[in-house]
Amino acid sequence: MSAKKTLRIGLIGYGFMGRTHSNAYKRVGDFFPELKYRPVLKAVCARNQERVQAFAEQWGYESVETDWRALIAREDIDAIDICTPNNMHAEIAIAAAAAGKMVLCEKPLARTVAEAQPMVDAVEKAGVRNTVWYNYRRIPAVTLAKKLIDAGKLGKIFHYRANFLQDWTISPELPQGGEGLWRLDNDAAGSGVTGDLLAHCIDTAMWLNGGIKDVSAVTETFVKERLHSGTGELTKVGIDDACIFHCHFENGSLGVFESTRYARGHKALNTFEINGEHASIRWDLHDLNRLEYFDHRDDPMIRGWRTIHVTDGDHPYMDKWWVPGLSIGYEHTFVHQVADFLKSIEEQTICSPTFREAQETQKVCEAVLESAATRSWKDTGVNWDASRLINAEH
Repeated sequence: MSAKKTLRIGLIGYGFMGRTHSNAYKRVGDFFPELKYRPVLKAVCARNQERVQAFAEQWGYESVETDWRALIAREDIDAIDICTPNNMHAEIAIAAAAAGKMVLCEKPLARTVAEAQPMVDAVEKAGVRNTVWYNYRRIPAVTLAKKLIDAGKLGKIFHYRANFLQDWTISPELPQGGEGLWRLDNDAAGSGVTGDLLAHCIDTAMWLNGGIKDVSAVTETFVKERLHSGTGELTKVGIDDACIFHCHFENGSLGVFESTRYARGHKALNTFEINGEHASIRWDLHDLNRLEYFDHRDDPMIRGWRTIHVTDGDHPYMDKWWVPGLSIGYEHTFVHQVADFLKSIEEQTICSPTFREAQETQKVCEAVLESAATRSWKDTGVNWDASRLINAEH
């Protein structure tokens, strides 16, 4: 360990994502021992002194701060990891980049495209490493899907369909705002299921299938007013509870996306299916270690859907874990992203998705919301290939 270079982490936020990221930093060296860098949990920052101290003691952070500006100003911090509500991402990221810190930011990058642009400008002007935690890319089965598509196994793509369904906001008694429910507050979140859930689906879709050209969407807010935990008053709900949109991809394929928090019986149903001229693939988060595959070129006598159990050492990332046949879980996707980030430092490459790539996802989210509001088709303005090339040059 003494020969390793250190990456001193300053984490902002101690909620759900703070836990997943902390776990990843702690475990990455155990399973990726070849990496030249190792994360050091230097400091965690949150406003509540007592609770942030308890978090630091639980996860092994060396120190705490209650002001993120003080954290960024510290000379013993190399990378700032932003795990705050969406409305705080921009200010923190811009300040961190100006201070020369690497920046890792939770998704979505920002609430709007306009808010995201200065973030992109800041990290690129400063020349600091940056990435956004779209972790589902790094599920081995999803990464395998990417390899199959890039190898031409599916041929020309015709259809992409995805959904992300939950049911946790159905009760009208659930308040909006505050530490636990900021995702229901439009000022803090920027949108509802579009930015929270569909952003994941959109990022994965463009990573697998290329840029989304235009969209036509509908949204619905089923509970129009909720008690706001901050003011104690009944306040209009500004987020989207459900969203459905269809689209054209740049490669000519059609896409259909659906997300809701009102699908009773679904806690996190996240799926995609892709249909090509030769083959189709489909994946389900509820069975995340399996990728289903159908190849029309198979002998007709045995042609049919097959299930690939993505646990073999030849599969993406799986040589780092257990023996073939044994599964990994959700938390491992964050370990993979930390490993890829550390590797990018070694090799002087990017760790995708960068801020600029995540801004492309933001463009689609914004076009979806504008389409629903105007009941019309909207161009996204996405240039996915150019986004990736610009960052590769950085």
